[in-house]
Amino acid sequence: MSKHSLSKDSLAPVAAVERVFTGVSHASLWFSLGVGLLVMQVGAYLVPAMGTQDAMLAIVMGSLLGSGWLAWVAKIACDSGLSSAGLIHRVYGPSFARLPVLLNIVQLIGWTTFELVIMRDGTHAITQKAFGMDLSPLWTTVLWGGVLTLLMTGSMLTLVRRFVSRVGLPLVILSLLWLSWHFVGLAQQQGWAAFMARPGNGSMGMLSAMDLVMAMPVSWLPLVADYARHGRTGASTLRGTWLGYALANVWCYALGVLVASVSEPGTDLVTALLLAQGGLLALGLILLDEFDNAYGDVYSGAMSSRSLHASWSLRRWGVTIAVLCTALALVLPMHSLEPFLLMLSSIFVPLYGVILGRLGTTSAPTGTTAKGMNVPAAAIWFVGIAVFHASAHWTPQWGSAIPSLIVTFALALATRSSNPEASPQ
Repeated sequence: MSKHSLSKDSLAPVAAVERVFTGVSHASLWFSLGVGLLVMQVGAYLVPAMGTQDAMLAIVMGSLLGSGWLAWVAKIACDSGLSSAGLIHRVYGPSFARLPVLLNIVQLIGWTTFELVIMRDGTHAITQKAFGMDLSPLWTTVLWGGVLTLLMTGSMLTLVRRFVSRVGLPLVILSLLWLSWHFVGLAQQQGWAAFMARPGNGSMGMLSAMDLVMAMPVSWLPLVADYARHGRTGASTLRGTWLGYALANVWCYALGVLVASVSEPGTDLVTALLLAQGGLLALGLILLDEFDNAYGDVYSGAMSSRSLHASWSLRRWGVTIAVLCTALALVLPMHSLEPFLLMLSSIFVPLYGVILGRLGTTSAPTGTTAKGMNVPAAAIWFVGIAVFHASAHWTPQWGSAIPSLIVTFALALATRSSNPEASPQ
């Protein structure tokens, strides 16, 4: 079986021979994808807005809830064998599905470009600290982009099972353990009891903090099905995805809080990590792990692109997107575009609230919808987008993701009878 013969149709259920991921495979993949410098940086935003105990509670509750939504979509994908684009087609109808699929491709290109910039900046910081070298951003961007492009010519299944699970995951766990040991030691030197009792300034409530913590797992909703469809069983896929991502999210957010709390005010997170004993090596390994986030974005972008233009192979789409993102990383001011990417990501929270409401409490279909548009589903999605942004504007203390998910899920579940029956193609 050729590794490039897999997943010929992005919209059809995956073949049985491709269902090779065990629960451990899913847990390894999603733990690895859940670890990142960006997660730690967002975790640092909780300081000094909240007290330590409230921040830790928000981290645990937000991680369990957000990862639960992610794992639920993963189970639907595994049970149906459908990709992200396939689920969108199934719920919204092929004629309308092109819009959210296209928006997903745009955000995936944006986030891949952003990941390349993070890796470029991190590489620059490490080489300057360790060797006193001032590498050109051009060459570091081309280096990371070239490796990403090369990986897109291989097999995703092989990469996850042989590299992520067996090599990447142990190294990342060791890095997190080392950094945690170092910064817990600093907290103990400064007074562990005082750290745990540290109050916040009250600028962030519990629900808005949970919303911030949920931002990371729910940002993967448009991608999770592309990997979960390769699971052996829905139950193991749900457990592995939930456990892997929740553990990584709790660990990285908590580490961000810890680093921000024990470092000098104004010290950015990367600098604080580099100053830690052994921090250079640990940061380098975490930076290397950042690479699988970029790979995950490009692979899903290729899957979604192939659903719009099937005459190109998955490999051709992957290489094209990787090259495009490398070029964009060289010319676009990605740090200033981050708010736009976050805004674009917000539309996928209600999009998957509808999918969960329609497919999450019933047997998932094995086919796609007939041609057409599911008007009620599309209308509920637009309502969910409005709720998301209205909540952020008028009731920020309640968060945005939670209200949007609840409203769209409830409306989609209540109108599920209007969902077209599956029509295998």
